Amino acid sequence: MSAFLLDTNAFAMALTDDPRLPAVPRARMEQASRLTVAAISFYEIGQKVRLGRWPEMLPHLGELEARARADGYDLVPLTAAVALEASMMDWNHRDPFDRLIAALARREGLPLLSSDAAFDEIGIPRFWR
Repeated sequence: MSAFLLDTNAFAMALTDDPRLPAVPRARMEQASRLTVAAISFYEIGQKVRLGRWPEMLPHLGELEARARADGYDLVPLTAAVALEASMMDWNHRDPFDRLIAALARREGLPLLSSDAAFDEIGIPRFWR
């Protein structure tokens, strides 16, 4: 059984069938028995759209959750335990979304599909290229 947690960018690329999504994560997603997305990723997308930092995602906001579910993603909620673990991780990375996704990956025992090499610093298995 292969399962993965997609970081926000990987999820958005898969959702929009972005041609910049490399072959390795695309193939892993096609072969996976389970794909998950953190609920916090929806907040991150909405927040960045609201701030004008991700306008390409604006057309997808209204259907984001329904599309994720229709495409077979398991949506993993943010729990108090994950929030606390994210806040206490010995990791200098300041992005709160990445910290929450990293804590969730640890808690769920899931490797990440992510282009962000910062996750490598804390030993979370990550696949991209």
